[in-house]
Amino acid sequence: MVSLEELTPLQKVTLRFAVIALLFYGLAALEGMMMRAALANMPLLEPEHFYAVLNAHPIVGIFGYSFMLVMGAFSFLVPTLLKKDLYSVRAAEWTWRLMAAGVLSVWVSSAIFSHLALYTNYWPLPVTASRPMSLLVYAVGMLTIMIAILLFCFNLFATVFYRRPEDKPVSALLVSSLGLDGWVNLYRTARGRRKIEHPDVPLPIVAIFRGTIDTVLDAVVLGGICLIFVVYAVYGLNGVALPTTWFDALLYKNVYWWGLDLIADGLVLIYVAGSWYLLAMLLTGRPLYMQHVARAALFVELVVSWFVWSHHLLSDQTQPGWMKLLSGELITAFELVTSGIAVFCTLATLWQARPLTMTIPLKFLLGGIVGFGLGVPAGILQADLGMNRILHNTQWVIGAHAHMQILVGLSCTLFAALYTIFPLVTKREIKSMFLSNVHFWCQMIGGVGMSVAMGFAGLDGMLRRTLYIGDASYLGEMYLAAGFGVILLVGYFALMVNLIRSISVRTLVSLFVTLPEKWGWPREAVVRS
Repeated sequence: MVSLEELTPLQKVTLRFAVIALLFYGLAALEGMMMRAALANMPLLEPEHFYAVLNAHPIVGIFGYSFMLVMGAFSFLVPTLLKKDLYSVRAAEWTWRLMAAGVLSVWVSSAIFSHLALYTNYWPLPVTASRPMSLLVYAVGMLTIMIAILLFCFNLFATVFYRRPEDKPVSALLVSSLGLDGWVNLYRTARGRRKIEHPDVPLPIVAIFRGTIDTVLDAVVLGGICLIFVVYAVYGLNGVALPTTWFDALLYKNVYWWGLDLIADGLVLIYVAGSWYLLAMLLTGRPLYMQHVARAALFVELVVSWFVWSHHLLSDQTQPGWMKLLSGELITAFELVTSGIAVFCTLATLWQARPLTMTIPLKFLLGGIVGFGLGVPAGILQADLGMNRILHNTQWVIGAHAHMQILVGLSCTLFAALYTIFPLVTKREIKSMFLSNVHFWCQMIGGVGMSVAMGFAGLDGMLRRTLYIGDASYLGEMYLAAGFGVILLVGYFALMVNLIRSISVRTLVSLFVTLPEKWGWPREAVVRS
């Protein structure tokens, strides 16, 4: 018998991250189904409420669910792989609290104050077309999220660079964390010299470290923009309209998209590549195939991620043509190369270790690769001036690209990690293989099906961020998307029932509150080992 108090503080905070992340995933799924119903001409949401939900949905899904689950997994895996203690468990506790508070604040800005972002991301609309109170609640929430992200990044960096007497100098750790030793090995191989066989930092940590660099830059940019929003909202509440001409609209759009696109490259591409490498190594018990190439490629991906933001502005008439061609098309296309290397190295590692037992983590790992195999080309397809004009403002970009990446590519990778570290954190196995398989197939069928249905609606001309009231032009695709969304919900409930049965409700609740003994819920919630 293992009581909750016998779990280490790191195990407890990891569980808290996971529980909050999965609750926000449920909220995001509910919001998505509400919008699916509205787009299928079901009178569930008024237009104003629809656009308010549309504003909160990506924040709840990306930061409340995806980032939170990543934070929990990496807060546990980084010190475990490095055989160190997490620099500060207290900082990790504050991270999930601040993240949860920030996401809830953004949700309240839409649910109660009807903050309608829609197209108001572009200056000066965020501060001139929004109500001051809704803008304030939204901006404070986003600023809180960015502070939590910076705290998480500090904790990871401090863990990596914390030196014990037997550790290498910080300079050596930095070189290895950036993957520069991968380039050294490629050079030595070309010259017939001996390679560095045992790098100072494990390969998965290299990916996590580089993804965290992009995450810091993203938090600084978006946090700075939200701080500007707070100032304008406070003055607006006092009846003062501040001037907006000091910030050039085109410059704002480039800064905004540079920061926002780092989420896709830092979280989705680099973090996911690191997760694939780690899972492949754990599942096979082998080093990653072509690991030195993978280390070098991760550094290239880091640099590439800083210069691809202009693909979001290919249809913007004021964006300079040379930036569209260089950043929007040529450099963006290079992400196919770095993503392809990650896929190849992972699959080659699995292939060399065959035969493998098709475990739940392996199924989700392969599902994640399939998701990115579908979602990445659907996005790169738009990194073309002609195709971008046709597709970028349609359901294609948000369905076939974004939802495919998040619901299938990213989510399956995160669930592979969840099922892998669950026994390490809770000291017991998942209770039902049947429910785990239901979760897998529902995630795959529902995620791919809904994304494809939305994508085909985009090919037929259905615009994104648009509510078609009384228009039946795209009802067929929207009915299909809603149906596949229901399948996703079935998978989510299978996951939650399985986790609750494996841990018990008492243990989950006891992670956050102390339960009175008079209720028959002992203060020491028990988990069978």
